Amino acid sequence: MNDYLTKSGLSVHPLLVDFVEREALPGTSMSAEQFWSGFAALLAEHVPTNAKLLAKRDELQGKIDDWHRQNGPVGNNPAGYEAFLREIGYLVDEPSDFSIETEGLDPEISSLCGPQLVVPVSNARYALNAANARWGSLYDALYGTDVIPRDGDLAPGKGYNPARGAAVVARAAQFLDESFPLAAGSHADVTGYHVIKEGDTRLFVVDTAAGRTGLCDPSQFIGYGGTESAGELVLRHNGLHVVLVIAPDTEIGKTHRAGLSDVVVEAALTTIQDCEDSVAAVDAEDKVGVYRNWLGLMTGTLQDTFEKGGQTVTRKLKADRSYKDIRGQPLVLKGRSLLLVRNVGHLMTTDAVLLNGKPVGEGLMDAAVTALCALHDKGGNARHGAIYVVKPKMHGPEEVTFACAIFASVEKLLGLAENTIKIGIMDEERRTSANLKAAIYAARARVFFINTGFLDRTGDEIHTSMEAGAVLRKDEIKSERWIASYEDRNVLIGLAAGFSGKAQIGKGMWARPDDMAAMMDAKIGHPKSGANTAWVPSPTAATLHALHYHQVDVFDAQRRRHNEATPGLDALFSMPVLAPFALSREEITRELENNAQGILGYVVRWVQQGVGCSKVPDINNVGLMEDRATCRISSQAVANWLRHGLVSRDEVTSVFERMAKVVDEQNAGDPIYRPMSENYQSVAFTAALDLALHGADQPSGYTEPLLHAARRKVKARDRK
Repeated sequence: MNDYLTKSGLSVHPLLVDFVEREALPGTSMSAEQFWSGFAALLAEHVPTNAKLLAKRDELQGKIDDWHRQNGPVGNNPAGYEAFLREIGYLVDEPSDFSIETEGLDPEISSLCGPQLVVPVSNARYALNAANARWGSLYDALYGTDVIPRDGDLAPGKGYNPARGAAVVARAAQFLDESFPLAAGSHADVTGYHVIKEGDTRLFVVDTAAGRTGLCDPSQFIGYGGTESAGELVLRHNGLHVVLVIAPDTEIGKTHRAGLSDVVVEAALTTIQDCEDSVAAVDAEDKVGVYRNWLGLMTGTLQDTFEKGGQTVTRKLKADRSYKDIRGQPLVLKGRSLLLVRNVGHLMTTDAVLLNGKPVGEGLMDAAVTALCALHDKGGNARHGAIYVVKPKMHGPEEVTFACAIFASVEKLLGLAENTIKIGIMDEERRTSANLKAAIYAARARVFFINTGFLDRTGDEIHTSMEAGAVLRKDEIKSERWIASYEDRNVLIGLAAGFSGKAQIGKGMWARPDDMAAMMDAKIGHPKSGANTAWVPSPTAATLHALHYHQVDVFDAQRRRHNEATPGLDALFSMPVLAPFALSREEITRELENNAQGILGYVVRWVQQGVGCSKVPDINNVGLMEDRATCRISSQAVANWLRHGLVSRDEVTSVFERMAKVVDEQNAGDPIYRPMSENYQSVAFTAALDLALHGADQPSGYTEPLLHAARRKVKARDRK
């Protein structure tokens, strides 16, 4: 306490005071006194409500646990279960039909469909890469991934493989034929791309062996840049731009008969700069680092210098792309993703600010400080002045209403117009998905997105039904009808609420960043389902996933689905329990090992190094994107089996010790890694094991409380 500074009755960590007063406030019209007094009033108003809502979560969970102890799984009495949930207030009455009222949204939200990145804003390099992923080289994405097979003559090798390069060019030509068909012939046979002037307009023409032709739809050509011999030609399809780079003197261009050196596609239309699940921010120092990078993105000044390939590289935000339209007038295309910021949820507190000597809700601090930073956006990001905040882990419409009240208070604090702060509702907790229509209604004037989150949603389902019986194996859960019901309800309820053409309906992450061929086969299902956007794990994945939005007209898919019947709650609550003796001991052990390995592989980096999102090799050495949501599933699954006697405490401990050796081997090349198998009392190992042994007792099954406590121990030790 002695190090804290007093600001309007609050005790504030000096690092946060310094950031707010020296970095975030300058350039705004607010004084430090105005900010701190307004922030203190905001906390005094909302801290008590925050505590009451968290207490209600625990109260409802306790009642659900008791119901399952008396009645068993939902399948024994589905009607009785639904009636019980209504009786205790878990389910609320649905509002009458309505349409959302949100105004002032950018086209990337309302009228364009494409990939969405999620990136830890704590890592400046990653944050910049994602912001710059609005545009991606299709040639590079195809050459560097398994979308083009990697065996035989097509193996990448150490240097450039001309055979692989030819396969890339052929696949790109296929894409062009599908999205920008020629009036005659194929892009594979083009010998020249040209712009010719006819009157006061320019036309796109191509030469082929069969003669001169153009696009089937000439309106797809919208602009150009450079010269006739070396330049860029801008095409548009389904609202997305594609740039043909004509550079016959380049290494790639000289191998193409038309000098086509690259096909650049508009890729990540939006990016969530994440303060939550993909970061490990446990104290004032960490939070200031998160806020500083977000501020740098808003001011446009963020940059990062690092070593790559033996060279020093400095990364900055890319500029807009400038061309001329078909009449020769300036045409400017946005060079960066539209940036959204994900605040933390309602659960965690932070001692960066103390109210009456107690830590305050971290989500309250996020709301005020990230919005303050966004005041520095002068149109380089959100062209209509909106501030886009994604709010995760809300339980039901009451908590959505609370989030909107917080944002209203922040608007008052910062002198912003009503509903400037837009809310993205993460539909990832069961009380929200069961009451989604009411949750959207609660935010109808500021909602800009709903997004399913399979990972957290599954973790919450396991925890909510902890006493119902033994849960299925993780891979089996994916094919259960409650998952399909959840995904369908999200789209159909969103469409009924008027989202089409106004706001985003989103889908979740592709978790295997190295398996792009499989992603291309599977993830087209998201736009086909009527989702405007879906999460991808990298800029390269965004470039590839963008092709799906050329293959599928999302708004047409939404029109086809608009009158579908919404699955009922009986389907949503239908996850079965594991039948007795359904699994052999070998199968149980294998599943336990898989969960333990994933938990350990993620937690050790989180606790030791403060890495909130990692590509963690699974038990089969397949790299999987892991964050707190994936960790929540694995820890809840082990805790559930422990609760129902499929595994014992000693067996869990033994498997964790055995898998620690595997994780140590997988991290052997990391010079700052500390092996866990040499000390089973280490902070990292103990935290990972605690997530499993005490997972049933964690609030809503979340991993944050144990992870934060462990990381703070390591940071305190390292400071000594």
